[in-house]
Amino acid sequence: MLYELNAQYMKMIQPWHEMANITRQLVSHPINPFADHPYFRTASASIELFERLTTDYEEPKWGLDSTIINKQKVNIKQHVVYQKPYCDLLHFERAKPQDAHPKVLLIAPISGHFATLLRSTAKEFLPDHETYITDWCNARDIPLSAGSFSFDNYVTYLIEFINFLGPDTHVIAVCQPCVPAMVALSVMHQEKSRNLPKSLTLMGGPIDVRINPTDVNDYAGGKDLEWFEKNVICKVPSGFEGQGQAVYPGFIQLSAFLSMNMDSHINKHFKFFDDLVKGDGDSAEDHRQFYNEYLAVMDMPADYYLDTIRKVFLEHKLPNGTMEYQGNVIDLGAITKTALLTIEGENDDITGRGQTSAALNLCHNLPANKKKHYEQADVGHYGIFNGRKYRETIAPLIKDFIKQYNQ
Repeated sequence: MLYELNAQYMKMIQPWHEMANITRQLVSHPINPFADHPYFRTASASIELFERLTTDYEEPKWGLDSTIINKQKVNIKQHVVYQKPYCDLLHFERAKPQDAHPKVLLIAPISGHFATLLRSTAKEFLPDHETYITDWCNARDIPLSAGSFSFDNYVTYLIEFINFLGPDTHVIAVCQPCVPAMVALSVMHQEKSRNLPKSLTLMGGPIDVRINPTDVNDYAGGKDLEWFEKNVICKVPSGFEGQGQAVYPGFIQLSAFLSMNMDSHINKHFKFFDDLVKGDGDSAEDHRQFYNEYLAVMDMPADYYLDTIRKVFLEHKLPNGTMEYQGNVIDLGAITKTALLTIEGENDDITGRGQTSAALNLCHNLPANKKKHYEQADVGHYGIFNGRKYRETIAPLIKDFIKQYNQ
């Protein structure tokens, strides 16, 4: 019912949104001699604010069309090289491949936002790595005939992708997929796979959420599973290809994201309004680009979401040694070959300090010289994989780690 109400609201508001778009273009058009008058700038700013608040944000474009290799511009094409019902394995193929460059698999989270949230993360690897990323599909667009998608399915996908890429692959998991990545690595070790990745980097992941719990951990762990089933799970209504799918809808997830820092988001929108009125185009465009990404959300498969709540946040199965995959208990002690790097942010308010580095102790049979931890000072969760300190410090650190174990 909630999903249907939201869909009807978006349909109802669409004509007003279109009218606002047309009106804004008329008011601010260069041919209007009064367009730069403070009154018209204020009117245009008000209309754009309404327009953006009534937009159904679509999946953003990657925008990674080129990179620089040896001081030369090299074009990039994005290709789906392995396709599954719930995920495409995307390759950023460079026009001039470099045989000596290692392969990197970036595992994006299924946590509401599209994989494009890791655009800046991937960008740093394009000049000197063959870069692949898990491009997860919006569950509302996946027909019921594709079947459900659970935590075990996630792990299976990762194993298939790593096997497809081969034994010389380096894996980087960002946030939520750190747990299934660890499970996949353990399974591959237990099965004595010939395609073990050479390294695994875990960035701000909830390996053990009992350590320095955050508000997000308290929210996820403070209710029983039945509460989540009753309050956040919906069926996709008619009008979408995934009609009938049980999902955690993107608009509910977005409400949760916004509520955690509502004052900050409100202040940023007031500033956006002021920037428009003052004619500060650069600051206004920065706001647009950030919120075009932040407000674009997708539905999450219900089975995977509930599995994650139960296994990671309620029962702490990985650190307790009770995590299972396809009915078999996972043995992290089996991990003995793949080098492991954990990265945390000092001010991370989503994944607390120590939650990711817990993986190093859990892999008790992995030699100490194959383990490394790094904590970045003065950054929050998103600063681990985005922004200046990521570009200048964290990305080079990961590259050095990959280089060290790429032999």
